[in-house]
Amino acid sequence: MKKWVSGLFALRENNTNLKTEIIAGFTTFLTMSYIVFVNPNILKAAGMPFGAVMTATCLSAAVASILMGIYANLPIGLAPGMGTNAYFAFFVCGVMGVNWQTALGAVFISGFAFLILTITGLREKIIDAIPDSMKHAVAAGIGIFIAFVGLEGSGIIVKNDAVLVGLGMVSSPEVAVTLMGLVITGFFLAKKIRGALLWGILGTTLIAIAFGVAKAPSAIISMPPSIGPTFAAMDIKAAFGLGIVQIVFAFLFVDLFDTIATLIGVADEGGLMKNGKDGKLHLPRVGRALTADAVGTMVGAVLGTSTTTSYIESTTGIAEGGRTGLTAVVVGLLFIVMLFFSPIIGIVPPQATAPILIIVCVFMLKNLTKIAWNDYTEAIPAVVTCLGIPLTFSISNGLALGFILYPTLKIVTGRWREANWLVYVLGILFVLKFIFLET
Repeated sequence: MKKWVSGLFALRENNTNLKTEIIAGFTTFLTMSYIVFVNPNILKAAGMPFGAVMTATCLSAAVASILMGIYANLPIGLAPGMGTNAYFAFFVCGVMGVNWQTALGAVFISGFAFLILTITGLREKIIDAIPDSMKHAVAAGIGIFIAFVGLEGSGIIVKNDAVLVGLGMVSSPEVAVTLMGLVITGFFLAKKIRGALLWGILGTTLIAIAFGVAKAPSAIISMPPSIGPTFAAMDIKAAFGLGIVQIVFAFLFVDLFDTIATLIGVADEGGLMKNGKDGKLHLPRVGRALTADAVGTMVGAVLGTSTTTSYIESTTGIAEGGRTGLTAVVVGLLFIVMLFFSPIIGIVPPQATAPILIIVCVFMLKNLTKIAWNDYTEAIPAVVTCLGIPLTFSISNGLALGFILYPTLKIVTGRWREANWLVYVLGILFVLKFIFLET
């Protein structure tokens, strides 16, 4: 069996092994697992039943992650995405008054559109068209973004009306647990202990329980809630009704560029990008990865959840050495297991995963060294992209700003031939998006 698994995922060719991939899968899963509880809480605002959505979240994440692992052989976990679920619940179902069955129909249609764009090769062409400097900037920007999420979730950074953000209560138990987690995980890394990030999460969780930040589980096993209320409840016919085009386009647009940016960032961090014959960086099997993402969205809509997408938390598994699809398969299998062991997984607090997100930022910022800083037509869009991702709290918005600046600078400096024609098209589309679809 071990030999078969090694051959299936080409472990030796990717300089990894079974143990490393399993540890990487556990690490990615633990940093993603919050979605199992957060997603149902958000979608219940749309009138969807919490229990059914929780089961749908686990199953859609499992199917999409396993498909990514086996079909694309990439260490990327997938699950219902943050951002699109809020758009689904609060804008589509809340502001627009669309019922959740019709909204799920729109999600399914957008997933089908993803699949068509992938089959035609357009999504892959978009990835290939992104300049290398921006690919590195996206990776670094995602690193800062997830560090910001970790700092905010732990209470170290809080909202401040006067200066946008400020320092939280450093003396609070939550911040103390996070800081201790950083020290513990940093110690494991410095001592080159295998599975340092995973042990850091588990160790910090125990400290969180001791400090009263997390509670010990009241049970170990629980039966998963029925998926009946949401399964195949989507209304595709109603989704083709008047005014639904904007909704479908919004789902399509956000997930398209979030996925592209995430794939680039994760792949660049893991050294998975390869130089092509044109001298530019390319992601192997990117078409298959995008197909897994599209199918995951369609399956998720059938099961009863919003858009399923690739997760930036996959960088934590890559930081642990995950290099193949076996990491993603482990993630998918753990989501299935979580259906029955949710009381145990649910005790892991944000303060236990925050140190991991902050440390992963350390790994990803090294991508900034690969940018041609002496070429300002490359450096300026890269910096704006890198900073735009965390400061707008949106991967796609950060990428959009870069796509607008990059071709503009190339034109005004007389170097317009250096940019791919698709970069100009995307730049125009992003300008139109900000003008007509700003929300």
